[in-house]
Amino acid sequence: MKTRNFHIVIVMLASLLAAACNSDALDPDKSVITEDTSVKNSFDEWLYTNYVIPYNIRFLYKMQDIEADISYTLSPADYTKSTQMARIVKHLCLEAYDEVTGGKDFICQYFPKMFHLVGSAAYNSNGTIMLGTAEGGLKITLYMVNDVDISNVQLLNNYYFHTIHHEFAHILHQTKNYPVEYKDLSGKFYVQDSWIYNLEYLEQGFVTAYSSKEPNEDFVEVISTYVTSTQEEWEKLLTAAGEKGRPIIEKKIAICKNYMLATWHIDLDKLRTIIERRSSELGMLGLDNAL
Repeated sequence: MKTRNFHIVIVMLASLLAAACNSDALDPDKSVITEDTSVKNSFDEWLYTNYVIPYNIRFLYKMQDIEADISYTLSPADYTKSTQMARIVKHLCLEAYDEVTGGKDFICQYFPKMFHLVGSAAYNSNGTIMLGTAEGGLKITLYMVNDVDISNVQLLNNYYFHTIHHEFAHILHQTKNYPVEYKDLSGKFYVQDSWIYNLEYLEQGFVTAYSSKEPNEDFVEVISTYVTSTQEEWEKLLTAAGEKGRPIIEKKIAICKNYMLATWHIDLDKLRTIIERRSSELGMLGLDNAL
């Protein structure tokens, strides 16, 4: 009886599908693909010219529910802050990689294809806040955009660009992995989600507490911390790490530099110099001017 009923259902479905196909016959003179008919403002046009055309990257500043994490209570990004962030990201990140690699091909091939801005912070249950996320190498979401201070380069690096370089480094090592010996340098000190309680991370050879979560996070934190730090700031970190932590961090950055140069033809010292120079140029971008 069950088999017979199943056959009847199949026949009924086939009939319905056939009817649907007949009633929805395609018009050969009309495309089924519809273009976005919303009115584009000057910022939308700027984004199309500066992100979509050269990099094939979408920059979403109007928060979309489908792109946001519904497990957090979030608010949209301010329009003016979004225009500032778009220009800063282009200058400090995309064009910095263009400069160190000699063209746009590297960013076009490997960088995520979407930025999504969120105005507020994303608060975690453990008391930490989410500064940014990357999903499958396709999208980077930046939070706390409404707190952007264009005059504070250190804040820009700590809140936003450290996160961008961190997430991009994840994409790179997931594409071509780093040497396995890296994981042995601090193997016994990785603490998973207990990293928020790790107050001894520097002397253990980690550049941030979050680095002590697991090896992949450690690897990308070393890269992102290095390229967003001045030489003076990096030396201060090494000094604070002391006799125990400093040699471990120095071994880690040496592996990172060799990996980036041998695998991606990127000199991290040159990239850091470029980022530092471009950071000093932010005042020339006219960020207070509307787009």
